[in-house]
Amino acid sequence: MTRPARQAGAFAEKIATLGATPVIFPAIAILPPTEPAPLARAHAALDAYDFAVFVSANAVEYGAPDARRWPAALATFAPGPGTAEALAAVGIHGTRIPVASFDSEGLLALPEFANPRGKRIVIFRGDGGRELLGDTLLARGAAVDHVPCYRRVAPAGGARGLDEAFLASRIDAVTITSAEGLDNLWGLVDETSRIAWRARPTFVPHVRIAGHARGLGLAVVETAGGDAGLIAGLVEWAATNPRKR
Repeated sequence: MTRPARQAGAFAEKIATLGATPVIFPAIAILPPTEPAPLARAHAALDAYDFAVFVSANAVEYGAPDARRWPAALATFAPGPGTAEALAAVGIHGTRIPVASFDSEGLLALPEFANPRGKRIVIFRGDGGRELLGDTLLARGAAVDHVPCYRRVAPAGGARGLDEAFLASRIDAVTITSAEGLDNLWGLVDETSRIAWRARPTFVPHVRIAGHARGLGLAVVETAGGDAGLIAGLVEWAATNPRKR
């Protein structure tokens, strides 16, 4: 498991209940923004917005205000069920999620965003990231504010423990949930680990990540449906590869 540390626990527990042994190595560290003022201003102006989008569970953890300050009329959107669950956990309910795909493209296909002309939309996100959502909403006539509420950095230190796990054949499969995390991890492990990694399946939840991983020569298994899809893919693979479990 390569997602940020605080998000890895629940997924690792699900894997463990299936009889597997999760090896957790966060490939991205999540930190608060270097400049907190934009987030504070957005929280103070929530009543001025029609729609709010949280792009990830990290955006919720670092960017959601106290639920008691959340305007009842402010519609909330998330790219997938994991982020919606994170919002519900902090007291913000009724979040809309895509149907077609759990990403920006899926959000843009929702009827609320088909013709948002005149709407004010706030997007809580990391520092940087894809511009497709905001740019498309702007092109459709909405007023969009991007609010950075966290930043992603490569993990400090090396990957000695992970290299040792690859060398000892304790890793049978890898899950990757972002292209940035993949790049960080690929840069940290040694060449022996890269060779071993290429001989194992890498499970990814999105076509963009899949293409990036194939560019590194990895054996990609593309899944759909977020964590549930990743787990279903791992279960199916394990059932047909019993000696690698």
